[in-house]
Amino acid sequence: MFVSVVLDPGSPDTARAMVSILTQMGFKKSQRSCYENMKVSVDDLAKLKREIDRVTDYYDSVRFYQFPVGGLFVITELKEKRWRKCQFQGNPVATGSRAGGKAAPAKRGTAGRPVTRRPGSR
Repeated sequence: MFVSVVLDPGSPDTARAMVSILTQMGFKKSQRSCYENMKVSVDDLAKLKREIDRVTDYYDSVRFYQFPVGGLFVITELKEKRWRKCQFQGNPVATGSRAGGKAAPAKRGTAGRPVTRRPGSR
């Protein structure tokens, strides 16, 4: 799976430790504080998260962007030493037209909040 990791370290020592872990696991720097790897297994990702958790403290923040995970786009965040996970499912491409200016019926998002569409929006 594709994994992108964005770092927001609280100290230079933590930054060096996280970068060392990422480079050892085959991640390449794509932008400032952003590292990517196109071929990460589920086991390697679990090991990476454990290692990152080990070297971070309350003031560090790390985000993992993963795709595909069971057909979903997953964002996992370590912030204030707590892990949070958010999953998104892509909307299928609508076929046909929405004549009459009527909005599509409201759908439930993955977080339980309604996702609505406005007329003419895509």
